[in-house]
Amino acid sequence: MKIVSAHTGTIPISSSMRNAYIDFSKMDCTILALVSDVIVDGKPLVGYGFNSNGRYNATAILEERMIPRLLNAAPEDLLDDADELSPEKAWDIMMGNEKPGGHGERSVAVGVADMALHDLAAKIAGVPLYRWISDHYGDGNPDEDVFVYAAGGYYAPGKTLEDLQNEMRGFLDAGYDIVKMKIGGTDLADDIKRIEAVLEVLDGDGTRLMVDVNGKFDLETALEYGKAIDKYNLFWYEEVGDPLDYSLNATLSENYKNPIATGENLFSLQDARNLIRHGGMRPDRDYIQVDPALSYGLTEYRRIQDMLAQHGWSSRRCIPHGGHQFSLHIAAALKLGGNESYPGEFQPTGGFTDNAVIVNSRVAPGELPGIGLEGKAEFYELLRALHTKQPVLAH
Repeated sequence: MKIVSAHTGTIPISSSMRNAYIDFSKMDCTILALVSDVIVDGKPLVGYGFNSNGRYNATAILEERMIPRLLNAAPEDLLDDADELSPEKAWDIMMGNEKPGGHGERSVAVGVADMALHDLAAKIAGVPLYRWISDHYGDGNPDEDVFVYAAGGYYAPGKTLEDLQNEMRGFLDAGYDIVKMKIGGTDLADDIKRIEAVLEVLDGDGTRLMVDVNGKFDLETALEYGKAIDKYNLFWYEEVGDPLDYSLNATLSENYKNPIATGENLFSLQDARNLIRHGGMRPDRDYIQVDPALSYGLTEYRRIQDMLAQHGWSSRRCIPHGGHQFSLHIAAALKLGGNESYPGEFQPTGGFTDNAVIVNSRVAPGELPGIGLEGKAEFYELLRALHTKQPVLAH
């Protein structure tokens, strides 16, 4: 087996909404197709990858460094001892001649390729990715479905409290029991009104509501908000300060009794380890949100899982950021605590297959081979167009 060509592109996933830190008016995304020489039903098998929302495209890094290394490698160097495609060996090849540190957008580029390689490996085996991951990296007994929550509640021009409530009612009608909203984009008094408006929709049950600051607060504001919302017993208080301000997070954990969630903007094993060592995270109640697609892919995410286990953390305390099909498969295979979901945002990359059904905030990853992006019709049309045109990079 060998990869015969690679095709990259950049697509918009923009919208008029904003969180406390950024708006999404210029948000875009890298997409990738890796075409193999394995032929099934007269067509080559193709692995697809893309990056999660919140980071801009990393297409140039892929085209200039990562993809050439893959295509220039000897085919046997991409295979394991059973002569099967090895995403782990491919990861080492992509990261050849790269200095440590400086993870940033490089981790996004590698994550895109790592996703495509895992998609291709599972397709070659003829199984859905969650079963391939469970058989190769897990215990061979994956979860059949996964807890998911609906992420929304963004700020938008002209959006009223009634609009916010109707948005949350729509999530409940779609099968979600737990919802998430943004805070920190206005003042505390206004955010409390927004939180209480959503709690009305949730019958006053704060354990069904998450709030997300997107890293905006300094320590004083973090503690002020924490004191104000503690009485609601929220599901979690998310990404309160800068992702690398471990001291802020540790101080918050000493003063806020309910669960904290963070990690979506940590893109390496080393940064995640520093969070666990220095961030005051509590394994009995807090949540780790590292996004496999942004943090060098599943290959690195597995190292992070090993580190967490060494520090006494259960995989069930991990609920990845991203809200897409790739993380859904990982959550089922590695028995994570759940997965984010964006029911209406960041299209066409966000969300699950078109026929996915959410019941009681749970969804199955599906049985399509690989990640199953062929089951997202609008997205698959863009992915397929990548490799049915003139190749961008070819072996």
